[in-house]
Amino acid sequence: MADILIVEDEEIIRESLKRLLERNGYDVTGAGSVVEAEACGFDNFELIIADLRLPGEDGTTLIEKGAPVPVLIMTSYSSVQSAVNAMKLGAVDYIAKPFNHEEMVLTVGRILDNTLLERQNVILQQEVARGYPVEGMIGNCPPMQQLCERIAKVAVTNTTVLIQGETGTGKELVARALHAKSLRSNKPLINVNCASIAENLIESELFGHEKGAFTGAGQIHRGLIEAADGGTLFLDEIGELSLEAQARLLRVLQEGEIRRVGSNQAKHVDVRVLVATHRDLSQLVEEQRFREDLFYRLNVMELNLPPVRERGEDIVELAKVVLQKMVQRIQRQPLSFSAEALADMSRYHWPGNVRELENVIERAVILCNGEQIEASDLALKYIDRTDDAEVIMPDQTITNETQNRFSLDDYFISFVKHNQGDMTETELAKQLGISRKSLWERRQKLNIPRKK
Repeated sequence: MADILIVEDEEIIRESLKRLLERNGYDVTGAGSVVEAEACGFDNFELIIADLRLPGEDGTTLIEKGAPVPVLIMTSYSSVQSAVNAMKLGAVDYIAKPFNHEEMVLTVGRILDNTLLERQNVILQQEVARGYPVEGMIGNCPPMQQLCERIAKVAVTNTTVLIQGETGTGKELVARALHAKSLRSNKPLINVNCASIAENLIESELFGHEKGAFTGAGQIHRGLIEAADGGTLFLDEIGELSLEAQARLLRVLQEGEIRRVGSNQAKHVDVRVLVATHRDLSQLVEEQRFREDLFYRLNVMELNLPPVRERGEDIVELAKVVLQKMVQRIQRQPLSFSAEALADMSRYHWPGNVRELENVIERAVILCNGEQIEASDLALKYIDRTDDAEVIMPDQTITNETQNRFSLDDYFISFVKHNQGDMTETELAKQLGISRKSLWERRQKLNIPRKK
């Protein structure tokens, strides 16, 4: 249920309202002034209920300070003018003291429902803006058909799902489809890339922390698992979680409980967990880098995404759909592929999978001068065009003919190995002009372990 902050200087009223809302399933925190409320951290709450008259600053100052959290103003000064003033300042609603208990519960429920609808509308607009339908699984090859059938069957359950596939195959899209088809679709879907969060921050980000739990923890922080309460939590690159965070996640799956860093109290959460990885978790278990008990908890239902190179004629269908979206995004006139361009895309190995396909087509749309994208616009190199030829694989021996292809990878390997002893991951990424996530992905692809 939602977290609510009550800001009321009269302790009897504050505790009475707290008990009322807790009986109705809400998690409630109390504060006696605006200063105390600020110490609680506004981003930890879905609603603030504040008295108009408070010692120090008035309750209406929380409207601006707590934004975008909605503020319900209550006061014994139940004049029309005070109500009008509060609403003009941005209060979501107004209730007079002494309030009727049923009226208060109904008002709180209505505000929270409206807030949820607004958030869902924002998420929907973001999805449309990205150009990807929630159920945008494209493909007619047997592996994709089997995948879609399994998604339809498992989505309506609360079963934990392990999504496996190479980088760029669309694991997040599968997670969104599972959430959209589930009974939790009207609740939040929280996406977390475990590889993109620093190891010393991952537990705090996932499980939250109490004020003073560590240096810099100036206020209570609600973690991402709490934010997903009632909905779905998608943990991408689960293999990058530390063993300590894995133990905490296991408790979430077994007991449905979390404990914020620095807290002695457990908090119940109702979260469906979806995880994804491109790594072999069973191998990590053998290497004692992943908990065996957690692995079996996660591997209840496994969904495997085929790489693009194994999807046959799906490549052409994917390319045409991506082209249409890129044309709309960049606001170009309608474009099509030449026969040679389609043939090159079908021959290419696509080591970066769908993500690489999108990037290649976006670049081609920008550079194309005519009404048709030619093979030269795609600039797909290293394709053997003989009838019986094999596509050059990334792990083949480097020859003089293919040396140029690997020059950038050679530079990356040399730079990282030479500097990783003196630079942090953030500094390495900055020097290379890429993100930490991209640095991590290229480490995996080129098998460059981090220096301990």
